[in-house]
Amino acid sequence: MVLIGFHASHEQVHPAVLRDSAVQAEQAGFDSVMCSDHLAPWTSKQGHSGFTWSWLGAALQATQRIPMGSFHAPGQRYHPVVSAHAMATLAAMFPGRLPWVALGSGEALNEHVTGDRWPSKPERMERLRECVDVMRALWRGEEVSHRGHVIVDRARLWSLPEVPPELVAGAVSAETAAWAAGWADGLITVNQPVDQLRRVVGAYRDAGGRGPLRLQVHLSWAPDAEEATAIAVDQWQGNCVPTDLAWNLEHPEQFEAATRHVPPAVVAENVLTSADLAQHTAWLAEFAALGFDELMLHHVGQHDDPFIAAFSGHVLPQLQQPAVA
Repeated sequence: MVLIGFHASHEQVHPAVLRDSAVQAEQAGFDSVMCSDHLAPWTSKQGHSGFTWSWLGAALQATQRIPMGSFHAPGQRYHPVVSAHAMATLAAMFPGRLPWVALGSGEALNEHVTGDRWPSKPERMERLRECVDVMRALWRGEEVSHRGHVIVDRARLWSLPEVPPELVAGAVSAETAAWAAGWADGLITVNQPVDQLRRVVGAYRDAGGRGPLRLQVHLSWAPDAEEATAIAVDQWQGNCVPTDLAWNLEHPEQFEAATRHVPPAVVAENVLTSADLAQHTAWLAEFAALGFDELMLHHVGQHDDPFIAAFSGHVLPQLQQPAVA
């Protein structure tokens, strides 16, 4: 049986509305909620970007049982001591409900605001690895000093959870997945062609990677096919840039300029777009068959209520059934 989560997209929806959608997702039968952690949206049409850690506290309080996770990029905008502190407090207040946080090396879109130099990808990966060690040491109750890509001076956390969150690697490429296998408690990636996903999963497992496999799935659904396509183009065209470029652009206007002429067919390569709920079910079942333990569904539109209602009634019941031996 695969778990099905709801992705709360801070870049696209007002945080108060997003909190209510998390409540609705729990009531509708979704197994979990995950969210992004941005300072800015990718495009002005998306138009929002609430603060993840304030929102998680409110969303965990508003819901009853559902676990939540988040993407996060420690090292520049977030000092790793601040990251560890925020996560420890939530995990202590809501035991078992912040089971994981996915770490990545960040995007200039969010990190440039510190005024520090934006490092190369290898430097960012080294910095991320240092942050992982700092955060885990703090959660063990140690006093931590460290000097490298990040500097820590005699830091200690005083309010600790019984069980800290697992630190999951966010990886798009097989190379990053293999690198992360040495430290990660699990892997999360995004929907790509099936052959590429096999390579990412295989690289992680072949390098000794442990823990659950999660997949964030960008999709667009509406009762009408033209509407589903229009939603995808309006909200996700600006995200259809090569990964190397996406890491380095600093403003929404740059994403908009870089993708102004991206055709709907290319958007459809990045967003699973259909008005047919059976088609969405088939796509998700294919991902589950690759060995993913949890699928985090991101409807790229700005109105989640119809999506939650439709998928809870027609898609989730088929995917959440135990496999027949």
